[in-house]
Amino acid sequence: MDNKSFFAKYHNEGFTWHDNILISSILVWLFALGGSLVGELVLTPFVKLRSQEGFWSIFFMYLNTIGAWIFTMAYVCLTKYNKPIVKALWKDAKGNNVRMFLIGLASGFGMNALCALFAYLHKDIYIYYDHLDIVKFIALFIAVFIQSSSEELICRAFHYQRLRKGYKNPLVAIIGNGVVFMSLHLLNPGMNVMSMISILLIAVLYSLVIHYFDSIWFGMAAHAAWNFTQNILLGLPNSGIVSPYSVFKLDASTARSTWIYDVGFGVEGTLLANVVTAIAIVIVILLGRKFGRKELNVWEGFTYQTKKQMLEAQADALQNASVRTAAADVAISDVETNQNAEGDE
Repeated sequence: MDNKSFFAKYHNEGFTWHDNILISSILVWLFALGGSLVGELVLTPFVKLRSQEGFWSIFFMYLNTIGAWIFTMAYVCLTKYNKPIVKALWKDAKGNNVRMFLIGLASGFGMNALCALFAYLHKDIYIYYDHLDIVKFIALFIAVFIQSSSEELICRAFHYQRLRKGYKNPLVAIIGNGVVFMSLHLLNPGMNVMSMISILLIAVLYSLVIHYFDSIWFGMAAHAAWNFTQNILLGLPNSGIVSPYSVFKLDASTARSTWIYDVGFGVEGTLLANVVTAIAIVIVILLGRKFGRKELNVWEGFTYQTKKQMLEAQADALQNASVRTAAADVAISDVETNQNAEGDE
């Protein structure tokens, strides 16, 4: 069996090197790194504020990820091959609506608050009310949303859609982007095997919502609500990072690691969080199979050829033209032969 027939089993028609899972995964890392540099440049005028402890330090830490939005969207919009991905971000995808956005907010808040409640009742953590500054509260939600949605942009818009174009089996996109999403967090404080599983499962959940309900807005909202609830509302570690500003405060001296809470990573790096996310995945699959909508194919009608494919197409066209010309010459020759034969008669 030749390579073309082998890969045809797994690749969609029109597969090019752009769609290779390794190439698109490397680009995800480049977006994350390039976005961080762009964010630093954008926030250069605020260097003094960023050096302050407390609210400003956590605000700008989250806001820095606006660079990922700028860098990724510039790449997507300025490269012909990636422009169709923009359709997945707006209302071309029917699941991108206010209803799914609000469901995402409720899901992110509910899942995280449930895990935190169990940790509190199990006496793994003790939290107490500190204070609420409504302006800072709203400002931090906006900053957290920028951070969370930038990760959804890179992984569940760009990477997911590139893999959907390249590979026939949707599991390649659903799990593939999740593995790369998890790899982006490997250097976070407190990272361990359980937290790696947590991040992978949450990525699979958000990808399944795109697959079954055609909505990246859900993932953006749920992701932001989870991070905001954990870090800013409850004062717990978010992927290992503790916010110096929060509505509630954690008494870190009394916290303990169990199957419900992880001192280094928070509630998301635990068996309980993984069970909760797994249940959510099952619910999405069951509801999706019964009530889901057809996922938007952003690549429908899109054509692109690599230089090699263009040369092959041109060679095929020339070959076909030569065949047609030869056939026409034969036909003309036959006609002339017949006419000569009739003249001889």
